[in-house]
Amino acid sequence: MSEPSLIEYPCDFPIKIMGRTQAGFAQAMLEIVTRHAPDFDGATMEMKASKRGKYLSVTCVIRATSREQLDNLYRELCDHPMVVMVL
Repeated sequence: MSEPSLIEYPCDFPIKIMGRTQAGFAQAMLEIVTRHAPDFDGATMEMKASKRGKYLSVTCVIRATSREQLDNLYRELCDHPMVVMVL
């Protein structure tokens, strides 16, 4: 039996993805996010490097429509070899 969601859908939902700074990281994350949230505007993606530049975080605010959508998105992001952490 599934637990009731504490989130009311649809809603704006921020996702922060962190990985080592490397070529193609932001583009790969954008492709995953838009696969699960086709209406996401990549121009709104925020990127921030760590203090020493070793890591890069990208934040995407998607329009979440269901828990299943978020679960599938988190699962694919966490399974990606470039990703260190997803919040």
